[in-house]
Amino acid sequence: MKILGIDPGYGTTGFGLVEADRNNLQSLRYGAVTTPKDAPFEQRLAILYDDIAALLETYRPDAVSVEQLFWGHNITTGIGVSHGRGVILLAIAKAGVPLFEYTPMQVKQAVVGYGNATKKQVMEMTRRLLKLDKIPRPDDAADALALAVCHGRSATSMLAQIDR
Repeated sequence: MKILGIDPGYGTTGFGLVEADRNNLQSLRYGAVTTPKDAPFEQRLAILYDDIAALLETYRPDAVSVEQLFWGHNITTGIGVSHGRGVILLAIAKAGVPLFEYTPMQVKQAVVGYGNATKKQVMEMTRRLLKLDKIPRPDDAADALALAVCHGRSATSMLAQIDR
């Protein structure tokens, strides 16, 4: 199963493509979609949409894993990220790829085995699970790979295979 993890944003959106087969996980590609800081916001959203649509068309994942938003202290940034996330969800829907959403705690639990793990612990465990030489940069790409790993571990577990 090919899984595209996406860490939403509007300035920097991380992506990570992972091949998952039960306990076997392999990183295929990762990086970030960036938009120019000086561009009007609506143009940044258009760039984000086009780039995510191109990723979906190019790599044709079987599933997309996206982080659910966590509202922190900066509500202005949160609103911008919400707009970016909406554009990302639209691109996924138009591509017809199944979408799976995970909270930060669910990602931590799936990757590290502890829902209150630190960001550093998640990044290091993601690196180990994918057998990478170093932690991916930027951080958004590492987060996106963790999202893909989270879905890979959930979707390919023996429990997921049981017919209900």
